[in-house]
Amino acid sequence: MSLEKIIFEKNNDLSKIIDKKKVPEHVAIIMDGNGRWATKKGLPRSYGHNKGVNVLKEIIKASKKLGCRVLTVYAFSTENWSRPKKEVDFLLDLFSKVLKREIEEIHQELIKIKFIGDLTPLTENLKEIICSSESLTKHNKNFLLNICVNYGGRQEIVKVAKELALKSSLGEIKPSEVNEELFNSELLTQGSKDPELLIRTSGEKRISNFLLWQLAYSEIYISDVLWPDFNEFEFLKAIIDYQSRNRRFGGIESLPNESFEDSRYSS
Repeated sequence: MSLEKIIFEKNNDLSKIIDKKKVPEHVAIIMDGNGRWATKKGLPRSYGHNKGVNVLKEIIKASKKLGCRVLTVYAFSTENWSRPKKEVDFLLDLFSKVLKREIEEIHQELIKIKFIGDLTPLTENLKEIICSSESLTKHNKNFLLNICVNYGGRQEIVKVAKELALKSSLGEIKPSEVNEELFNSELLTQGSKDPELLIRTSGEKRISNFLLWQLAYSEIYISDVLWPDFNEFEFLKAIIDYQSRNRRFGGIESLPNESFEDSRYSS
């Protein structure tokens, strides 16, 4: 039976066909389409961003219920500063309001919240709210929510390269000691395993400078649904699709009677 047929027939409760032993520990999401969703409905783009916050709350709950341990979401990229100032100001103000409103519930749910990116350009008020939110939840072990704000994958890699170069120039490490493990230890996501699954909404088929190092072997799921219309059902569809894949990490799965060489073509 095809995946589409299974989903169609079980659309009332997809959780029943999910293999709980194969749930991705770390899911990353590019939450795309808020502005387009609002524009299509003849509403200001701000309506889409507000609706997107409610969707994120739903997906956090769905992730925890399913057994995921880490959720990393792309909230504001380094490129987003090029948007109209009014929209940028609205987004930064929205971050502040949502954090102040939701942080107690996040803490009660034993969720640790971590902000990833260059926070220096943010307002002092927002930085204080972020700092207090991280401090309040730092000992929570149930679930980790990474929120990428003013984040760029290339910028993160350059930052790590500079840090390792400085340590080398100070004699703290030898150039020959630089390897993937050491590089990983300097990433902003240090301490978390790489995402097994990346979900991008709105149908765009690119990763937009998001977690470039960490997504090296992640499965990618593209949803045509705009983020404000994304929900637990759509999230579970992504998980089911992920579980249908054979993750080979550059290797191959041998088939019966399959060999590398065919004697007919051997010299």
